[in-house]
Amino acid sequence: MVDFMRELFRKQLEALHTMLIEMGALCEQVIDRTYKVILAGDKKAAAEIIEKDSEIDMKEREIESACLKLLLHQQPVATDLRQISAALKMITDMERIGDQASDIADIVKASKDLNISAHATKIGEMSQATMKMVTDSIDSFVKQDLDIARQVIADDDRVDNLFIEIKHQIAENMASDLNSKEQALDMLMIAKYYERIGDHATNIAEWVEFAITGQHRKEEK
Repeated sequence: MVDFMRELFRKQLEALHTMLIEMGALCEQVIDRTYKVILAGDKKAAAEIIEKDSEIDMKEREIESACLKLLLHQQPVATDLRQISAALKMITDMERIGDQASDIADIVKASKDLNISAHATKIGEMSQATMKMVTDSIDSFVKQDLDIARQVIADDDRVDNLFIEIKHQIAENMASDLNSKEQALDMLMIAKYYERIGDHATNIAEWVEFAITGQHRKEEK
C-alpha cells in the first residue's frame, strides 16, 4: 500500500512538473512578444499580450489547486513538502512575470510614438536574458539541478547591469533633448519591468535551491 501511494505521488508530482513547464512556456512567450511589440509599436499585438496574461493567471490557479490536492490527499514527507511549497511560491513569481509583460504591453498601447532606436540593443539583451532565466529556473526545478538554479541567480547581475546602463543612457539623452521626456520615461519603465522579471526569475531559482537543500538564502542572510 505504501509503495502504491508513493508511486501515485510520483505521478502526481510529474503532472505538476508538466503544468509548471506549461506556465513557464507562457511566460517565455509573453517576454519574447514584448520585445517584438516594442520594436514594431504594434498596439494590436500588445493587446494580445495583455490577454495572454489572463491565461497565465488561470494556469497559476490550476497549479495551486494541484498542489493543495497533493497536500490533502497524500502524506508527503519533508522533501515532498519542500517540493510542493516551492512550487506554490514559484507560481506566484511566474504570475508576476506575466503581469510585468502586460505592463510593458500597456506602455506600447498607450504610447503615441515609442522610439526605441537608441536603446534597442540593450532592451533586446534584457529581453533575451530574462527569457533564458525563466526557462532555466523552471528547468532547474524539474531536473532538481542546483547548478542551473545558481547560474540563474548569478545571471541576475547581468540584467541589473543592463538596466543601469539604459538608465544612464536615458539620462544623457534627456539632458540633450528636453522634448523627449515622455518617451524617455516610457523606455525607463520598460527597462525596469524587464529588470523586475529578472528578479522574479531569481526568486524562482532561490525556491528551487530551497526545494533541493532545505535552505533559503534570504533566511540565511
